[in-house]
Amino acid sequence: MSDHTSETPRPADAPEPSEASGQAGTSERIAWSKASVPEPRDTTSEPPKVPGYAQRGGQPHPPNPWRQSSPQPSALSTLRPAAPAAIRGATLCSVIVTAMLSALLLGDGLGPNALIVAVSAALGAFFAARTAGRRLRPWTAFWAVGGLALLAVPALRDAGWPVFLAVVSAVALGSLALHGSRSWLGVFLGSLGLFSSIADGLAWGARGVRARMTGSRGRLGVILRSVAVAIVLLIVFGALFASADAAFADVLGSLMPDVSLSGTPWRFLLFLVGLAGALAAAYAAAAPVRWDGITVRRGKPRGRLEWALPLVVLNLLFAVFVAVQLTVLLGGYDKVMAEPGLSYSAYARQGFWQLLWATLLTLLVIALALRWAPRGRGSDRTLVRSVLGVLCLLTLIVVASALRRMDLYVDAYGLTRLRISVAAVELWLGVVLVLIMAAGVFGARLLPRAVAASAAVGVLAFGLVSPDGLIAEQNVQRYRDGHSIDIGYLRGLSADAVPALDTLPEPLRSCALMDIEGSLRSDDSSWYATSWGEAQARDILRKRSPADPTRSCSGSRTGIGGSDRDGDENDPYDPY
Repeated sequence: MSDHTSETPRPADAPEPSEASGQAGTSERIAWSKASVPEPRDTTSEPPKVPGYAQRGGQPHPPNPWRQSSPQPSALSTLRPAAPAAIRGATLCSVIVTAMLSALLLGDGLGPNALIVAVSAALGAFFAARTAGRRLRPWTAFWAVGGLALLAVPALRDAGWPVFLAVVSAVALGSLALHGSRSWLGVFLGSLGLFSSIADGLAWGARGVRARMTGSRGRLGVILRSVAVAIVLLIVFGALFASADAAFADVLGSLMPDVSLSGTPWRFLLFLVGLAGALAAAYAAAAPVRWDGITVRRGKPRGRLEWALPLVVLNLLFAVFVAVQLTVLLGGYDKVMAEPGLSYSAYARQGFWQLLWATLLTLLVIALALRWAPRGRGSDRTLVRSVLGVLCLLTLIVVASALRRMDLYVDAYGLTRLRISVAAVELWLGVVLVLIMAAGVFGARLLPRAVAASAAVGVLAFGLVSPDGLIAEQNVQRYRDGHSIDIGYLRGLSADAVPALDTLPEPLRSCALMDIEGSLRSDDSSWYATSWGEAQARDILRKRSPADPTRSCSGSRTGIGGSDRDGDENDPYDPY
């Protein structure tokens, strides 16, 4: 008991004390007895005090500085949403069909088969996106339709270089359709983002197949057995009907792919590529990487004088160059040609490549200027638009001058693959400059996607116009106008040039078509690997037999009036 006591407070529900002395005494004794009895203590031991570092880390000792920390999440995982649900049956079937079509159709070359395989892969991506709840947006539809349209180039053209550009651009547009990026960095990474989903797509497909094998009660096995039985029936009855009718055998042989044991490893590799590509596309459609989440910090804005002075000086230089070009145009090119030591071809060639590099460097200057441009006030934005707008306008005139020089060059020496390619690039750079000027007026929100769309449209147009056909037509027309013709160069073109070369007189026609006809005769591809240009060339060559093959075609330059390519032999920019 303690030496002193304190008054115990009366509970609120305790009865009021009675006026009778007996009851008061009893209540008083009970109250004193309660106050004298100590309160029962909690018998459980009080937890020991733990240092702060142990409370945070759950360790009784300080953390070991040599111990490796837990792995941090990758940047890609932070940009990608949660893993999609298990792969559905429609997506899985589309992926398997894509892999089989890749193995059966792509082994013989490119033609309509590229579009067939791409449509199957696009269906798998569409089913996966619909399962994930993604909606079809206008830009997504534009990228998807543009990618499929680009794959029409292998179906129409035989030349390998525009076909390669079209296929690469189609893959980039398909990746953009899956990721839906809109910023500069997002559009660039989004065009390559399909490759980041290959590993995740393969793991996603493996999990889906394993889940279906264990939990579908044999439905996947039923599907596989049904497909196997259908294939066996097709082979057996197809062989019987083919042996019974020669016409049916010819039709069946042209429709069915030629599968041989010698090409089995190559076709197996194509199967794996098709499988991985289709799974990557489906996974990206269900869980796309948000590449727009990666932001590039803008540069520190500069003062008006520091920013504008170099650009104003550059504008003055461009203005002087443009003034000189206009003076030459008004005075006529004949006045320039009268200078000693300056030939027609030298003037046409001496400045094109420099002007092309000047255009590219101007675009780089514009990008850096926008990064460090002054901003914050309306007058700053007006200054930026004025200075860069004048620079873009002057650069457009430089682009026109470069194209004019290339036109003179082609008139002097004829059209080649390199010349038509760089002229197309220069023309596209002019389109980019126009888009930049439009962005300065209407806003730059759509500029990255507009530039990517212009590149895709340019590649599609370049493939559809048949560059090899244009080269052959231009050189044949020059021959008709009295210039010489380089048969040695033209005979190396693709089958797209046959319609134009077929109009040449003999023996030029046979000499120009000799190599093309030999390659077509040795290449008996199936319908799905034959382009429309190749089929058209075969029909032309079949209707009109060539001249005597023993006729001499050793001269690479044949024609009248000598060789107009004299002086062009050392052209380092034209290895073709």
